Amino acid sequence: MEKDHIEDEVVLFGSWSSSICTRVHIALKQKGIAYKYVEEDLQNKSQSLLSYNPVHKKVPVLVHNGKPIPESLLILEYIDEFWKDSAPMLLPGDPHHRAKVRFWAKFHDEKMAPNVYKMIFAKGDKEQVGKAVAEFDELLTVFEQGVQNDFPAMFPSVGEGHQAMGFLEIVAGVKICIYEAVEATVGPVFDTAKHPAFTSWVNALKELPLMKEHLPLHDKLVARIKIVLDQA
Repeated sequence: MEKDHIEDEVVLFGSWSSSICTRVHIALKQKGIAYKYVEEDLQNKSQSLLSYNPVHKKVPVLVHNGKPIPESLLILEYIDEFWKDSAPMLLPGDPHHRAKVRFWAKFHDEKMAPNVYKMIFAKGDKEQVGKAVAEFDELLTVFEQGVQNDFPAMFPSVGEGHQAMGFLEIVAGVKICIYEAVEATVGPVFDTAKHPAFTSWVNALKELPLMKEHLPLHDKLVARIKIVLDQA
């Protein structure tokens, strides 16, 4: 796809198995923004992707009127700011609340998510998997308690008939909602009984129409994880 073919359009370059690409799908759909989607072969990346994201050479990349925006969190903020008249807003209006949402989104991506990758790439090493699971449990406790403290209505809100997702729900939700696929390859990721509020939140998120539409099929994702492990 050449750049001059997508002027005045919104195009998302992504991969079906990438949860960070799922974030962008959901944000665009929730805002009602029409867009084209280009599925990338991550083993044979297109020249368009390499041109639009020459630094990291990764998905997702959103191209709006020929201008590329890489990295999912930056893309979500761009979508929210550029289409600010399209409800619902992903980030809260209050600056302090916005800062807290960004803090927990960053905590999730920089602390929690890497531990899940440690579990996967431990490749069955019980000691390494056990260590990663224990670390994840500690981080999840901090996340659960911190979010409940900063946003008392966050965890139950989705389960009370609210269909729209906010920034943090999209960021964390698309990853944690596929935990069962990870468990199919490495075993239990977290103790649901120990984290009832978080577990209820995740289960409610999984039932939302946009999550159901864009989360990858369980069996297909499990097969993909196994392929990645075989190639690692």
